[in-house]
Amino acid sequence: MNLFRIFLTAFLIDNVVLMRFIALCPFIGMSTDENKSIGMGLAVTFVTVLATCVTWPIYKFILEPLGIVFLQILVFILVIAALVQLVEYYLKKAIPSLYKAMGIYLALITTNCGILAVTFDVISNGYSLIESIVYAVGVAMGFLLSMLLLAGIRARLKTSPVPAFLKGTPVLFAATALLSIAFMGFKGLVQ
Repeated sequence: MNLFRIFLTAFLIDNVVLMRFIALCPFIGMSTDENKSIGMGLAVTFVTVLATCVTWPIYKFILEPLGIVFLQILVFILVIAALVQLVEYYLKKAIPSLYKAMGIYLALITTNCGILAVTFDVISNGYSLIESIVYAVGVAMGFLLSMLLLAGIRARLKTSPVPAFLKGTPVLFAATALLSIAFMGFKGLVQ
């Protein structure tokens, strides 16, 4: 039951984008349609889970025992950057259309603070490796969900009469704020 609670909390209750306001750059930039949202969400999921699987043991078995925890940020960023390079290389060879569609946002996964936040959260929450992986999957799926929701809203906004002063990014942030308010309803779901 504890694993389900960890997943549900990461996925809905403390959604990385809608409740913590982390990773807004790819959230706004790559949610123009469902396909881009799914591609970015899956790439972020892969990097997040793999980064958690790599950084947790590095922290527990190298940084902590050697007393060099102060290198945590540097090491975690290097691991995430290396994993993003792997994803970028794979997409370039296997799915060139998605690679082209993601453009600069693919490289920006390296600086996606949501991924870095997950690697820090699992350490600060004292999760085991299995709990850490479940948390990482929950956060990544929550990111994907929020991107798909905004992509759906953006599709509706294309045909809606939006006042000129709200067109573009302002209406996206207003829609995101309303989505965040809706997600606040999940706060009491897990006690």
